[in-house]
Amino acid sequence: MELIKEIKQIKILKNLLIALIGTVILAISAKIKIPFYPVPMTMQTFVVLFLGIALGWKLGVATISLYLFEGIIGLPVFSGTPEKGLGLIYFTGPTMGYLIGFIFAAYFAGIFNYDKNIFKNLVKLLFSVSLIYILGIIWLGSLIGWDKPLFQLGVQPFLLAEMFKILIILFLVLKIREIKKYI
Repeated sequence: MELIKEIKQIKILKNLLIALIGTVILAISAKIKIPFYPVPMTMQTFVVLFLGIALGWKLGVATISLYLFEGIIGLPVFSGTPEKGLGLIYFTGPTMGYLIGFIFAAYFAGIFNYDKNIFKNLVKLLFSVSLIYILGIIWLGSLIGWDKPLFQLGVQPFLLAEMFKILIILFLVLKIREIKKYI
């Protein structure tokens, strides 16, 4: 009985360590800006999908939730922090919908089964990442008004970079899925 309790504690610690490493990778991906037209690209959505696929939906969602918690309590993990503010004030700004969308994207990226059918995998990845933008637009619209050109402000500038990231994930998805075997 004691052995089972110890094994469960080790598994919890292992998952916590994996989640912490995931939040560090996600924070780094938020800070590195790659020159891209028309706006600079970060690799956040790539890492969100990667974490969902590699860790599975449970640990992927836990990792994203921990990342959001870190940002809400004031750690400068989000893109644009600390220069644009910290903590709950930054979180509830224009990007909150997108940040919450990370949870849903990681969930669906982790729950889907991937196979050698590239078209099916592409549809699954597009669906997963689209949740980030749908929730982002909903929050942006409620924040700045529905009469604004929300698609042009909150989605269109990122489409080219997003397709680039999805194509990278698409061709790596089966290799990324293999990581889950070691976790």
